[in-house]
Amino acid sequence: MKRIIFATGNAGKMREIKEIMADTGAQILSMKEAGIETDIVEDGRTFEENAVIKAKAIAAFTDDIVLADDSGLEVDYLNKEPGVYSARYLGEDTSYDIKNQVILDRLSGVPKEKRTARFVCAIAAAMPDGEVLVTRETIEGYIGEKPAGANGFGYDPIFYVEEYGCSTAELSEEQKNAVSHRGKALRAMKEQLHQYGV
Repeated sequence: MKRIIFATGNAGKMREIKEIMADTGAQILSMKEAGIETDIVEDGRTFEENAVIKAKAIAAFTDDIVLADDSGLEVDYLNKEPGVYSARYLGEDTSYDIKNQVILDRLSGVPKEKRTARFVCAIAAAMPDGEVLVTRETIEGYIGEKPAGANGFGYDPIFYVEEYGCSTAELSEEQKNAVSHRGKALRAMKEQLHQYGV
């Protein structure tokens, strides 16, 4: 059975990934499950660069296919902040409750039409032959007036999707995986991996 190692320690992310990749027939493992521990310096200027850095760093430890994603929130009114710094915004150990509240405070009094935002996800696959595949997808939405929902993680409670009229933290797993940036990027990557017989 082919193994795909995903370069993340984020449990919420792994749950989404395993669900979306379930039909590949490959065994999907997190770095921890694969017994790989290393510190990766993500110093890329784009989501794509960071995804490739992570995938290549983990690929050095294994002959398996390695997938890595870099994703984040871009808020147009805030000059696309937090962007590639989404996970490290206001410090790595700052809770998302605080991060979300700071964004809401910075948008206080800003009308809905100027609260446009998107989640971006770039996924890189480091193949055993050294080739690197990359996909990028987004989901468009806006920053709501207050956090809502408990199904998501990260910035999900403040990111609202127009077609559902609710935050991504209020969507079911199925709904979220169908429309999310990560869901779309993973499905696009699945198409590319399929050409490799995965």
